[in-house]
Amino acid sequence: MADGSKSDLFVGVDLGGTKILAGVFGPQLRLLQTAKLSTKSSRGFGSVVDRIARCVRDAVDEADMSLKQVQAIGIGAPGAVDSETGEVIFAPNLQWKDAPLRKELEKQLEIPVFVENDCTACTLGVHEVELKGRTRNLMGVFLGTGIGGGLILDGRVHRGFNGTAGELGHMVLQVGGPKCGCGNNGCFEALASRTALFREIQQRVKAGEKTVLTEMLGDGLAELKSGDLRKALRKGDKLVEEVVESAAEFTGIAIANLINILNPEVVVLGGGVIDALEDEMMSIIIETALDYAMPGTIKGVEILASKLGDNAGITGAAVLARSRHR
Repeated sequence: MADGSKSDLFVGVDLGGTKILAGVFGPQLRLLQTAKLSTKSSRGFGSVVDRIARCVRDAVDEADMSLKQVQAIGIGAPGAVDSETGEVIFAPNLQWKDAPLRKELEKQLEIPVFVENDCTACTLGVHEVELKGRTRNLMGVFLGTGIGGGLILDGRVHRGFNGTAGELGHMVLQVGGPKCGCGNNGCFEALASRTALFREIQQRVKAGEKTVLTEMLGDGLAELKSGDLRKALRKGDKLVEEVVESAAEFTGIAIANLINILNPEVVVLGGGVIDALEDEMMSIIIETALDYAMPGTIKGVEILASKLGDNAGITGAAVLARSRHR
């Protein structure tokens, strides 16, 4: 292995509402191997912990390594996280409250575990690996099953007073809008996440609107994926175009609000929705942000899509593991 000592491995885990992705990294954060499992959150907290442990073991095994060579494990978990205790305070997409993730996983794997909000972890990965630490003020916005964010201010992760800063997905953008998983109405997440996109399309199909997606997947659209939206757009699907454009506009408005408040140097977008629909969404997002930001606040601010793609979460979790272990 050209990345240093074989006993200096770190594992990054991206825990999502639908999947668990684990990656094995060398000391210089070169990705060596990955493994993936479905989350199956409906089975409860204990089952998900078992599946995380299994995914870590699978990734290490696929890398032809041993767990004894792993120095630390970092996990990016959705929702509000206490990064000191490793507890997930509240994760609506997993239906967890006060879940002792670090404690239970350390019991199973006997390796130090460090837990961070998933989008804060993604932002760490972008900052340290993709941008090489070149910016001191960075905001990450990640559109996936839900929507979350991460903040690096003055070169340090910003967690806020009680560690829950960065819940960008739960700022209300449309009073009286669609119900969000957090219990509120009209949240950014309820308007522009993958869940929101799929729900809107399915509701409009039920109301009688036409889309090529039903020809591809059947009337129920049960197997709908983000990549299917891209295929539909390339076939000129007007329904999908309207839904995606609306999500991009809400994202641009959210980013404008955040730029007005925080004035970061760089805003990075990522997550499964952006990975699948970057070409279709980014120009609308940037144009809308420019329209809604207060004159002067957005001057010189870069808005760009992450190139780490699906590996942003595991990369950031590995950054977390390495830095906290040290």
